[in-house]
Amino acid sequence: MNRQQQEAANILLKRVRDALNARGTKTIRSLGICFRCLDSYDGNRKLDKNELKVGLAENGVQLSWNEIDILFAAMDRDRSGTIDFDEFLVAIRGQLNPTRKAIVDQAFKRFDKTGDGKITVDDIKGVYNTKLHPKVKNGQMSENQVLDEFLVNFGDVDRNGQLSYQEWLDYYAAVSASVDNDEHFVLLMKMAWKL
Repeated sequence: MNRQQQEAANILLKRVRDALNARGTKTIRSLGICFRCLDSYDGNRKLDKNELKVGLAENGVQLSWNEIDILFAAMDRDRSGTIDFDEFLVAIRGQLNPTRKAIVDQAFKRFDKTGDGKITVDDIKGVYNTKLHPKVKNGQMSENQVLDEFLVNFGDVDRNGQLSYQEWLDYYAAVSASVDNDEHFVLLMKMAWKL
């Protein structure tokens, strides 16, 4: 997506956010209800372009097919051709606010032992102990395989064995979108990573 398309997508996302907020769709629960309504055709927990267009129209947001294409491209972060609930939440709720970003940055720095802006298997070894992982204990996986899987689960989309700062932020934007309260999000991060 080029800069002009991104700017157009941001304008469209603001229109959608404003319209949903005006209808009282602000909490995770209400966004979940909204998503299920948009996904009313086949109930597969994913939105295609038609479901997005019709569902938004039913929620007071009339968009042309060209606008839907732009919006869809911005929301479909994994380029699967559909929008899942996490992608929907991140798009509607937006990126991390300063409070949440600060704690996410703190956790990233805890992992990024070398300070090179990426988390590798070697960085994780000092923070995440795999010896007690069930698949390591029963011999199904090696410790390095578990660490590689850890990176993939945290957003190593290109599976290059490292997690960039942006991949880390994208992952936590999705997590953050499902937590309504800043204090609760900070507490979860502190407990999870012993910050």
